[in-house]
Amino acid sequence: MAKDTAAAADEMRIVVVTPETTLVDCAADFVALPLFDGEIGIAENHSPMIGRLGYGEMRIVRNEVEQKYYVDGGFVQVVDNVVSVLTNRAVPAAELNVAAAEQQLETAKNLKADTDELLAIRDRTIAQARAQIRTGRRAK
Repeated sequence: MAKDTAAAADEMRIVVVTPETTLVDCAADFVALPLFDGEIGIAENHSPMIGRLGYGEMRIVRNEVEQKYYVDGGFVQVVDNVVSVLTNRAVPAAELNVAAAEQQLETAKNLKADTDELLAIRDRTIAQARAQIRTGRRAK
């Protein structure tokens, strides 16, 4: 868990929370997040916003050092220089298992999707696997 408790009150902070834990709570100079419909970059004094996250790579930059994570959907809120990320799953990019994600992608492509619900599950699984593969490959 990354923590930076000596940060000044006027710096931007990022907090990443999953159902199990607070994964990240630190100061940041810049944060890039995958939104449901694109990517957003957030710097200090960003205007307040709420957004729906997609599947993909979250990048946190502090003092020219970049940390990368895979996030699995959720929501982001930006207010008063605090970026709050609520997600079902966040994994450091270097810890992703690309081979397992590739297998998940092949399995999902072969799923029978003869109802709207099964089609939605298949499409979500494919999107998650592709995002994990892309994020994992960039981290290597």
